Amino acid sequence: MEQYPERRIASADQISMLARLLAPARRIVAFTGAGISTESGIPDYRGPGGVWASGAPPTLDDFLRGEEMRRAYWERRRVNYPELASRHPNRAHRMLARLERAGRLSGVVTQNIDGLHQKAGHNPDRVIELHGSAHHVRCMTCGTIWDADVIQQRLERDPGVPECERCGGVLRTTTVLFGEPMPAAPLRRAVDLARSCDVMLVIGSSLVVQPAAQVPLVAQQAGARLALVNRESTPLDPLAELVIAADAGPTLAAVERLLFENGLQPGGWQTGQK
Repeated sequence: MEQYPERRIASADQISMLARLLAPARRIVAFTGAGISTESGIPDYRGPGGVWASGAPPTLDDFLRGEEMRRAYWERRRVNYPELASRHPNRAHRMLARLERAGRLSGVVTQNIDGLHQKAGHNPDRVIELHGSAHHVRCMTCGTIWDADVIQQRLERDPGVPECERCGGVLRTTTVLFGEPMPAAPLRRAVDLARSCDVMLVIGSSLVVQPAAQVPLVAQQAGARLALVNRESTPLDPLAELVIAADAGPTLAAVERLLFENGLQPGGWQTGQK
């Protein structure tokens, strides 16, 4: 289903400017939010069909409150996870993966939990998931981690509240719930990566969720060029060298054509293969 009834398309001049900003870069870092995945059919948290539009987002307190809340959590998960797992990367994800193969993208810092960057072909070690992943389940007692498919099979056989098979502890996905602090290690990695990049490319993020939204600012303050592709304005727009208020998929697909097919940077970009 179309997430946004009105598409927002970048102008030819904006696409050309973004391509020329990226062309000389050697250490690009992409910072991505929900807006990069809407073309794949995953609703933006703050857009139509998202959590904020459909009701209060789940919190850690909700999950810890008791058996009934956890039962509701896992029933939603049992019903909804197969749809999430079936989603595929779109043009924006694939363009970033191509930049990595060309040796120009140092890494991806994402607020998303959908795993689409890895599906697009990124080296998993180069994807920093600030808010965790929907594709892994962890025991809150012993820390054992399972692939989500394993737990999904258990839920299909026996709906209810799954327990850790090793210690009997409470299970939950590795995603960060509202009211829960972000894990420190991924944030430290993201900040270190931001300090070393020459271009910070923000795609599909409102840049209002803290402390994740500080990562692009760290890059800009360290001297990186800052470019934003997002449907709505963000707090960092005044600091950016380029702001494109448009959908990520068509914008990055057009930039990809300029960089690779049209040879904007002859010799330097031809190593990236689709």
